[in-house]
Amino acid sequence: MPLAEQFAAILADTGVSHGLIGPREVPRLWERHLLNCAVIADAFPREARLIDVGSGAGLPGVVLAIVRPDLEVHLVEPMLRRTQWLEGVVADLGLASVTVHRGRAEEFVGVLAAPYVTARAVARLDKLARWCVPLLEPQGVLVAMKGRSAATELEEDRKGLQRLGLTDAVVTEHTSALLEEPVLTVDLRFAPKPARTKAARREGARSSKQARSVRKARSSRSLIGRAGQPGCTRQG
Repeated sequence: MPLAEQFAAILADTGVSHGLIGPREVPRLWERHLLNCAVIADAFPREARLIDVGSGAGLPGVVLAIVRPDLEVHLVEPMLRRTQWLEGVVADLGLASVTVHRGRAEEFVGVLAAPYVTARAVARLDKLARWCVPLLEPQGVLVAMKGRSAATELEEDRKGLQRLGLTDAVVTEHTSALLEEPVLTVDLRFAPKPARTKAARREGARSSKQARSVRKARSSRSLIGRAGQPGCTRQG
């Protein structure tokens, strides 16, 4: 609680002055932001490594690190002003398990990866998945915090998610006696198709070319055969 209270005080102060949260959010910091993020801690196994994409005010990444010090948390945020603020927060709270990374999610493909990726109010599922899936390890899970329309959004975007390698999806309720209604996450497990190497692409192109040549040869033989049959007239 002391760390959570310290973080709440930071959000109410520099979090507002840096434009990370609106001044009207201060009276409901605990219910709408801190507790809202804290309850999804049960989505991650012990000592899990996770990436918080578009961390912004450290929601949910910093909160998860406070509630679950066993987690290894990586905060990804593209804006310099916000990453500098996050680095200050992490230092002030003494969160040794948290690392701040400046840049867009797509810039960390092949550099940063984890079994779990999470995000809060960043984008619709299909767009969010395009950013997050490349950061997931094989069979990794995207834990996307969503509102009441979580199930509807999942159904509307399911086809696009399947093209990215979605193998399983579920809407999970995270409850607390301190919250009036449960927090919803859409938990998506992915098995992205491995990227083809240049050699594999060349081999695929060569095979396609050979297949076209075979089909063309068969077609020519077929035309010649039909031309020699009774009732067929050669021209030219």
